[in-house]
Amino acid sequence: MSIATKTGDDGSTALMYGRRVSKTDVRVTAYGTVDEFNAALGMVRATVVDSFVTDAVLVIQKELVILMGELAVADEDRERYAKGGFKFVEAPMVDALTKIIDDIEQNHQVTYDGWATPGATVGSAALDVARTTCRRAERNVIALREAGAAVNPEIIRYLNRLSDLCWLWARWVETKSAPPSEPS
Repeated sequence: MSIATKTGDDGSTALMYGRRVSKTDVRVTAYGTVDEFNAALGMVRATVVDSFVTDAVLVIQKELVILMGELAVADEDRERYAKGGFKFVEAPMVDALTKIIDDIEQNHQVTYDGWATPGATVGSAALDVARTTCRRAERNVIALREAGAAVNPEIIRYLNRLSDLCWLWARWVETKSAPPSEPS
């Protein structure tokens, strides 16, 4: 099977189970932005050398595939999706992120103390790009919900927690590197 199906040449794309929608549909925008975020996390894994971050990022990337799958299902097909044995974003996934945040803040003295200027290191800059992409994904998922779609509230909680974690990781990576020329 070729990746070039040509079925999207008219500006449409297929959701899970084949429903065709515009490529500008709010649902496509939501899961597409999560896909961008996942790619940004790939850049994080390629640039950050700290396994404390990269091991967790790989797990998160796999969880984002679950999240994208859930978003790519029209409301009318959610029951079929559930019966198909697909996973959903669940509270324990959010709790795992919260646990990492708590660990960083309590045991590694990295806390939020105001805005940071991105770019102190390549790795922290990659994390800040990922963070801002995650925030955009979160806004797009909220827009999907506001458009009337059934959105699992755990998805919004997950993305919200994840953007906070990316901020903390960026500051963590900065502290593990040589001092920046200008404080962030």
